[in-house]
This record gives sequence, C-alpha cells and structure tokens, in this order.
Amino acid sequence: MEKRIVSMLESLKSWINETVGIRKSEQQKAIEDGTKGKSGGMILAFAAGLMGVLVNTILVLVYMFLFLSMRGHIKKFILKLLPKKENADASLVIHQTGKVSQKYLSGLAAMIAILWVMYGIGFSIVGVESAIFFAVLCGLLEIVPFIGNLTGTGLTVLAVMAQGGDGKMVFGVLVTYFIVQFIQTYILEPIIVGEQVNINPLFTIMAIVLGEVVWGVAGMILAVPLLGMAKIICDSYPHLQPYGFLIGPENPKKPQTTIVDYIKKIFSKQ
Repeated sequence: MEKRIVSMLESLKSWINETVGIRKSEQQKAIEDGTKGKSGGMILAFAAGLMGVLVNTILVLVYMFLFLSMRGHIKKFILKLLPKKENADASLVIHQTGKVSQKYLSGLAAMIAILWVMYGIGFSIVGVESAIFFAVLCGLLEIVPFIGNLTGTGLTVLAVMAQGGDGKMVFGVLVTYFIVQFIQTYILEPIIVGEQVNINPLFTIMAIVLGEVVWGVAGMILAVPLLGMAKIICDSYPHLQPYGFLIGPENPKKPQTTIVDYIKKIFSKQ
C-alpha cells in the first residue's frame, strides 16, 4: 500500500509540474519542510486512517443489524419504564418509530446499490482506473448525508489526478457527480426513500455534527434516522409537539410511498 501511494504521489508531482509549473525538487523540498522528513510516516498514518474508516464502516453495519435484531427487547425495556396505563400509546409510538427507521435504512440500501451502478457506468465512460472501486466508495459514503457524496467525489478527483488524468477526465468525473446527484435528488430519493425522515436541513446538519462529536463516524450515519425517530415521539405527545414542528420542514409534504409500497400497490391491482 505504501509503494502504491508513493507512486500516486509521484504522478501527482508530475501533474503539478506540467500544469502549474512547480518543479519536482521544489515540491519535495516543501514536503520535507512541512513534514521534517517524515513523509513515510505520513503515508503510513494515511493508510492507518483509511483502515480506520473501513473498520468504522463495518462497525456501523454491525450496530444497525444489532439494533434491528434487538428491537423487540428494547421495546419491552421502554414499556417497563412507563406506567401500565400508558403502555398502549407508547407501544404505538415505538412501532411507528421502528417502522420509519426500517423503511429509511432499507430504502437507503436500495438507493446505494443504484448509485453503485450509475457511478460505475459514469466513471468507466470517463476512463477512471479502478472505476468500480471508486463507484462503490462513492455509494457507501452516501450513508453520511451532505458530506459523504462530496467526500467520495473529491477522493475520486484526487485519484484521477494522481493517475495522471487530464482536465477532461476531471471534468468528466464532476459531470458524472452532478448528473448522479440530480437523478438521486429528484428521482431516487422521492421514490425509494420517500419522506420517511421528515426533518429540515438545518437540524439535519446539526444532528450530523453532534453525532460526529458524540460517536464519530457511526454517530454521523445514525444521526438522521435517530432524529427522525425523535420527531415522531415529539409529534405523538401534545407537550412535545412544538419541538416536532421545529425539527420538521418549513412546508410539510404528504408522505410519499417508498419503492416497496409502490411494488406492493402494483401487485395488489393484479
């Protein structure tokens, strides 16, 4: 991995020399002045950081699986904390929050699979090396709202530069990104994910930042569905409804059906 990264850095130096006009010797001197000769350590640190991201991603999937598999046990725990006369209402609220989280995660998984195909086709047409790898990376990072898609595209652009790609290839990657984002925003999200997490952008970003502070990458990924569940709880109790209104969108829309509901509707007519 270290040899591969060193090769990519050399390619990047050549690209900077040809494009910007900064000679390799000057670039190397700037790197040594900034790292004090510890460039090898920086490369290993970068590799370790990348491995940490992969480990965190696997842990997040494990967390999601365990939360879903233990939902019945967690439901019983919550009901034991409440008076018996409130168990019926609490059980209904828990059912609604669990249903929303399941639909959101299943819809998100389906959307990521479609993004893999679209990014793979786009990057292959552009000529990106290891196009499938970067397509999978961009799709997986989509589980982090707002930040993930920009991060994946930025890494792809840097990789294209390191591979010696020209400006046309970089422009092609950016065009692919904007086309995929347009399809995702106006077609995929309304049909597949729907309005399952009906919260406004301000509190979405605040939840992501707070989730990262509390629980790192896992907190960023789980922040949005958890906030959506909190909104349902607020909407279900009169004294908390003002907070649910604050978290919700400025112009609420009627809930849209997910792709699963759409397929069920088609088969029910036959």
